[in-house]
Amino acid sequence: MGESSNRPAAGFGKTGKMSNLFFIAWPSDPSNDRSVHRLIIITVLWVGFILQAVAAETLSSGVLAKGTRWETAFYRRDSGVDGPVVLVTGGIHGNEPAAARAAEQIQHWPVNKGRLIVVPRANIPGLKAGTRHLPGESKPLHDLNRNFPKTGGEFVARGVLAAAFWEFVESSRPDWLIDLHEGVDFHQINSESVGSSIIDVKGEVAESVVPRMLEVVNAEIPDPRKKLVRLRYPVNGSLARAAHERLQAVSMILETTSKGQPISTRTRQHRLMVHTLLGQLGMFDGSAHLLVPADASELRIAVYDAGGVGSKGPRNLDRVFAKTKSILRRVGVADIRDGVLGQFDMVIFPGGSGSKQAAALGKEGKDTVKEFVEAGGGYVGICAGAFLAASNYSWSLAISNHKTFCETIEVPGVGRKSMWFRGGSAPVTMELTDEGRTILGDFEGVFEVRYQNGPIMSPMGREGLGSFRSLAHFRSEVSKYMPQEGTMINPPAVIVGEFGQGRVLCISPHPESTDALNRLVQNAVRWTARRR
Repeated sequence: MGESSNRPAAGFGKTGKMSNLFFIAWPSDPSNDRSVHRLIIITVLWVGFILQAVAAETLSSGVLAKGTRWETAFYRRDSGVDGPVVLVTGGIHGNEPAAARAAEQIQHWPVNKGRLIVVPRANIPGLKAGTRHLPGESKPLHDLNRNFPKTGGEFVARGVLAAAFWEFVESSRPDWLIDLHEGVDFHQINSESVGSSIIDVKGEVAESVVPRMLEVVNAEIPDPRKKLVRLRYPVNGSLARAAHERLQAVSMILETTSKGQPISTRTRQHRLMVHTLLGQLGMFDGSAHLLVPADASELRIAVYDAGGVGSKGPRNLDRVFAKTKSILRRVGVADIRDGVLGQFDMVIFPGGSGSKQAAALGKEGKDTVKEFVEAGGGYVGICAGAFLAASNYSWSLAISNHKTFCETIEVPGVGRKSMWFRGGSAPVTMELTDEGRTILGDFEGVFEVRYQNGPIMSPMGREGLGSFRSLAHFRSEVSKYMPQEGTMINPPAVIVGEFGQGRVLCISPHPESTDALNRLVQNAVRWTARRR
């Protein structure tokens, strides 16, 4: 287990030793009352300085199972003030991504007392593969959360990762262990699943916090069948059970539900529960919706993944930015209404349905997005997100001075059809303008991109809103009905403009679904965020 510190306590040098900025000079004449009085004052001030220095939060990190294919990072925040030790883990099962993402967000929360230790991505190979188990392990060892010391068994963990993990937990001596997970279905709807539950140990201490955690998280869930419930007892061989039985930690497993819920909702539920616990312990009095570190220098990207968004867009954007120097977070409607966009450089609204995205956001959410962009935030709309940014709908944001070809026309022999619908996914070609190559990258000539009913954009002429500029034009088309023929060739495929102090970039097709166009999407985002 390797460990490093990235922020020394106040008054300490990089070595961790107290800097010699202060010293106490003993009076040359101890019999002198004035000298003794002065010494006392200096000593009190010095002790106060020491206490202040010791109390300053320190951050450290390290690696578990170092040198193996299972190695994974941990992060420790020590307040410098006596208090509980809380250990939060996520990603033990690789098909539960919201648990890992929530832990990654929680690791940035500063603490007022005690220590907060987070292992956000316990099973990295499983998370990469999207599988519950440890990839490549034999069946007896493939479930990490069954490999910890069992009730009545030997005081050992099974397998390389579990052994390293357990050694770390033992050395950390947590008072509380919170293991974040996701179930497949809602427990109240399907009792075979533990989704949407808190599985905790018995005891008076748990009784003092679990009901409050349930109260807070359930306040945001309108459907009573989908509210979280309390279950007992963590399964044998699990980290939570072992930590309770072997280390006397107050342990619990927090289960959200993946079925029908976006990642942003599930991470939010995890945050609300952990935030309630830390608040009850007096450890953290900040927002439950601190998603990125306050001092982050990386490009900070918010991706909307809630109502009206298709499943592929957010996943593709995760892939596009996976190996870049950026922090990407999924956000939902409640997050936006709570003001989280202020933590980011820009926001992406991916494909799906623009009208459904608008309906999900509601007036408050749409106003919040507009205010964010107007104040200098960036906006990238892809397909549905470009519809959402338009100015020709009663429901749209009107942050880009374009309209879309959406008329309903009588098609001979077919009936009245809306012109926005051109059929299923299909390849088309587009070509960048000179400014497009400057902003998006040097993609020469005509190249192929995936298209799926993105807007055919033209000037709206809305007063008080500047004109857009074209960065790319379609050079081929997809059509389903006769009136659509010829309407897609040469209109803009990518446009940019300004709204207040912010930049707006709208993309009709789906370059994010093609690996060869990753750089185009990255450059579009950096430009709107003013990182180029």
